Amino acid sequence: MRPLHAVILAAGMGTRLRPTGHSGPKGALVLHARSIIEESVHRLLRAGIERITLVTGYQSDFYDTVAGSMPDKINLVHNPVYADSGSMYSLYLARESVNGAFLLLESDLIYEQRALSVVLEHPAENLLLLSGETGAGDEVYVATDKHRRLIAMSKQRDRLPTGVAGELVGISKISTKLFTAMCAFADNYFSEKNSLHLDYETDAMVIAGRSVPVHCLTIDDLLWSEIDDAVHYERAIWIDRLIRAKDTVA
Repeated sequence: MRPLHAVILAAGMGTRLRPTGHSGPKGALVLHARSIIEESVHRLLRAGIERITLVTGYQSDFYDTVAGSMPDKINLVHNPVYADSGSMYSLYLARESVNGAFLLLESDLIYEQRALSVVLEHPAENLLLLSGETGAGDEVYVATDKHRRLIAMSKQRDRLPTGVAGELVGISKISTKLFTAMCAFADNYFSEKNSLHLDYETDAMVIAGRSVPVHCLTIDDLLWSEIDDAVHYERAIWIDRLIRAKDTVA
C-alpha cells in the first residue's frame, strides 16, 4: 500500500555546520527561497503524502513555527535528550504517531522530486534509496545480496561483505513489520546497553533487515545532497541550482 505518512528526523544539533555561520538546526538552512525542511515538506505534499511527523530536538522552536504554518499537515514529536541519543531513539519516539507504512527522511537533505516518486511507486514494502558515487565525503556505503536486499552499511567500504550497491541517500519506505522489528531491537539495545546512542540505518535497519527484507534501489544520476558540514554546504549550493533547473524544465 502506498504510504500517506512521512517521518522526518530533525533532532540533531548540526555542530559541524558552525564554520558556515549557521548555528540553528540543519533543517533551517536556506539555499534559495525557503528553508530546506520547508522545501522537503512541500515536495512530500506534492508527492501525495498527507501527514508529516517532524521529530525535533535542538532549537525545536524553529520547527514549532514550521508546523504552526501547516497544522493540518504537520505534527511534532520532541526528543528532549537529543544531545545524548542517536537517530533511532528519535524514530522510536515517533512510534505512537505512526499508523501503517511511512516514508522516512532526514532533515538535512535536498533532492529532486523523482526521489520520492520512485520510492513511493516501487512495489517493495521496504525500500532504501541509494545513489551512485557522489564523492561528497562522509558517505554511507550500502551492500546488498544478489536480490538487491540490504545486508550491510558502513562509512568504510572495505568493511562491507560484498561490493558497494550505492550510497545511502536518507529516504526510505518503511512497512509496519519492519518498523516493529526496528523498535524491538531498539528496546533491547536501550535496556541492555543503558545507552540511547543508536543509529536507525547502520544499526537498527540492518539488524531488522535480517528478518524483514529491505530492498535497495539505486538511481545512479540522482540529484541530491546531505548537508552535514561546510564542504557539504558548498556542494549543496550548486546541487540545489541543478535541482531547481531540472524542476523548471519538468
